[in-house]
Amino acid sequence: MRYRQIATVLIKYGFGELVYRMNLVSPLKPGAKKTKAVAQSTPVRVRLALEELGPTFVKLGQVLSTRPFLIPMNYIIELSKLQDQVEPMPWSLAVDILSGELGKPVEDCFSEIDPVPIASASLAQVHNATLMDGTPVVVKIQREGIKKVIDSDMRILYDIADLLYKNIPESRHYDPKGIVEELSYTTFKELNFLNEARNMEIFAENFKNEPVVKVPKIYWDYTTLKVLTMERIKGIKISRLEELKKAGFNTQLICKNGSRLILKMIFEDGFFHADPHPGNLFVCEGGVIAPVDYGMMGVLSDSQMDELADLVVTAMSRDAGAIVRILQNSGIVPDDVNTRALEQDINELIVKYYHMDLSRIEMKTALDEFITLVQRYKIRLQADFMLLGKALSTYEEVGRMLYPQFNFFAEIIPYVRKLTARKYKPGRFYKDILKILNELRWLLVESPREWRQIASKLRKGEMAFQLQHKGLETLIKELDSSSNRLSVSLLVAGLIVGSSMIMTVDKGYMIFDVPLLGLIGYLVAGVLSIYLVVSILRSGRL
Repeated sequence: MRYRQIATVLIKYGFGELVYRMNLVSPLKPGAKKTKAVAQSTPVRVRLALEELGPTFVKLGQVLSTRPFLIPMNYIIELSKLQDQVEPMPWSLAVDILSGELGKPVEDCFSEIDPVPIASASLAQVHNATLMDGTPVVVKIQREGIKKVIDSDMRILYDIADLLYKNIPESRHYDPKGIVEELSYTTFKELNFLNEARNMEIFAENFKNEPVVKVPKIYWDYTTLKVLTMERIKGIKISRLEELKKAGFNTQLICKNGSRLILKMIFEDGFFHADPHPGNLFVCEGGVIAPVDYGMMGVLSDSQMDELADLVVTAMSRDAGAIVRILQNSGIVPDDVNTRALEQDINELIVKYYHMDLSRIEMKTALDEFITLVQRYKIRLQADFMLLGKALSTYEEVGRMLYPQFNFFAEIIPYVRKLTARKYKPGRFYKDILKILNELRWLLVESPREWRQIASKLRKGEMAFQLQHKGLETLIKELDSSSNRLSVSLLVAGLIVGSSMIMTVDKGYMIFDVPLLGLIGYLVAGVLSIYLVVSILRSGRL
């Protein structure tokens, strides 16, 4: 039923050809009719279809929106608009979930809880509440049965990814299976509210000495896998500029505090808020910034931080060749890339911005140009780097909304210098030496043992080599399709000949003086002929 629903929605928004090529439904079965939405642009139709298909597909669109090396920028922009607001579940159901998760009646946990949610998304909804000691909190409640729905959708998405890979060869560049695997990993992490609570604790520890940043406190006694209870933030959303001004806030100070938050979490901690929607940032008394919703966090490892530092340093020294080598060493550049052309394009980008006044550089514009280069050479940037770029460009927009003279690049430079300097600290040298010694130990101790195992398997004939062909899948599919059509054609011809012979014999059951068996043969042959013609016409190959 769910497969049918997915196929119907896709046909409704004008993606019928995709449905038929994947063999989700037969081209002869009646499906949905196209709607007025088909008149919209393709990116808009993709967004509308994903929204109608529900939470799992909305999450799929959000994952794709951070993959500009896979899909064009107009799709990225449209998928970034995906709405995740749905009708709240009945309050009685929410109460059952709360009491079941917390192990006691709701009235024994909260002196007051508002049955009307302040936010309602596809995975959860949020309510204002008050603890028994009078502490104001917010309670995030996971939707009933949402895990079962997502489990089912994930299985279907894995099947669809497999169908895309097998039936639509041009989709393989987009790595549909890899995208679904990442979607599954991130979505099930979000479904575990304990992960979000731990993210908040890590974030709070990182900013414990920063008075300009406030992280909501977690109340662990009222937090479980499906319920998250945290301190209620008293503040104004950073996107509500007029309210901030009326409340007497200094927007320039807010901008400065916000830039401190962003740059520290990225360039010092390597642990950053990866859902940079302005609605997730509140301004409290004194211009203090309070981020909320820690379900999606970006994490940069030490090696990724080093790569980031190396890229910035080489860019500042105008060494395009070194940038290409760094990208190649990280394994994200295709083997068949034209490195000379890539180096030339990177050099042009560096020269363009090298002598430009920092106040004239826009982060979003620079990132868009870099993404265009990434798409041209099919460079597969790591997911966390893409989240980082998206976060930086969004925060720059928020900063300039608060303070039009905000110069993000000027704020970044001191942090980049610190990031570069950390590579040369004595403690870092000590770690690098230990790493080299461990690798040397493996080479001297473990490597001979592995070579002995290989030699032993070769002697016993236990080692086999697997050869994998490339580029023959399409040919095999075409041959299979041709043989099927030929078989149907022979069957039709046989039915027609056999039925014609039966027509000459006046025996058996008769209808209007015509042998019934011969008539049935003609009808079956006619249906098969129509099916064969329709399938050939739909394939576009006569």
